Amino acid sequence: MLAVFGNYLQPDYVLISNIHFAEQIKTMPIKFAVVMDPPEQLKPIKDSSLAMLEQAQARGWQTYYINPHSLAYKGTATAHVQPIKLQLNQQDWFSLGNAEQLELSTLDIIIMRKDPPFNMEYIYATYLLELAEQQGVLVVNRPQSLRDANEKLFTLQFPQCCAPTLVAADMAQLRQFQAEQQDIIVKPLDGMGGASIFRLKQGDPNSAVIFETMTQHGRIPIIAQRFLPEISAGDKRILLIDGKAIPYALARVPAKGETRGNLAAGGSGVGAELTDRDHWICEQIASKLCNMGLIFVGIDVIGDYLTEINVTSPTCIRELDKIYNLNISKTLLDVLEEKIK
Repeated sequence: MLAVFGNYLQPDYVLISNIHFAEQIKTMPIKFAVVMDPPEQLKPIKDSSLAMLEQAQARGWQTYYINPHSLAYKGTATAHVQPIKLQLNQQDWFSLGNAEQLELSTLDIIIMRKDPPFNMEYIYATYLLELAEQQGVLVVNRPQSLRDANEKLFTLQFPQCCAPTLVAADMAQLRQFQAEQQDIIVKPLDGMGGASIFRLKQGDPNSAVIFETMTQHGRIPIIAQRFLPEISAGDKRILLIDGKAIPYALARVPAKGETRGNLAAGGSGVGAELTDRDHWICEQIASKLCNMGLIFVGIDVIGDYLTEINVTSPTCIRELDKIYNLNISKTLLDVLEEKIK
């Protein structure tokens, strides 16, 4: 007996075989890889990348670790890919299989979670991951957008959400901004973890040397913002998945005598439900994030103002999961699975 298949006649058993093969493809485990720092350098009780891997493993996905140094190109983008298995309740909490040089196009999802610094090594990695994206791999976040969205400068695309801000290398402009605002915070554009953040009040005798040092005598621009006293209630980290906010934030409250709320600088994390203003800020940036392929993003909000948009390796999954009995990684992987269907 014959049946029509495309423009040809095919025996029924060929159709049945094709259907069976398609069903096999659908049931094959998703291949999920994370580009990140070596596992032994991570803290399993806190690390968001491991939370993602843990959830992928629970789903029966094939989970892999990629060291960013192993990314390469030889006719196609490749890397040393190692199967990784987590046993987070044990002393030896992870195990790695043998590394194999694989074409990245054989994977389904790659999460870029290499911690900053955002340097030329990081940028080169995004170019190689972009080749995998062009071959159909879902790379999160989109490599081009990782390059385009500087975590401090990206906020300037949403001025309605930001406190008074100056980006400049010129000493006169910095001094004038300090005089206008009276109390400012200055930060390098490539900093992380609260490093090299200074609070300067008008008349501070250290202002000139701090401006000179941070700008390398007027050559490198820095960011200056009006000091927000609401920092005493915490610098809120809000997570967005595909433009939708998790309804709770982690308010990172500065240690006594500090103005920085970063956990790396000694701040403590306190849960907080999002305010109407928080939701409004998320709505202002959501469509831009989605259009740029920025699927997993962490924004920082102090009081009523957006201060940073973190796209490289947002954290705080573990903390929010614990406080509010959430499973943020499940929400994220649900979205990713839907995108590769």
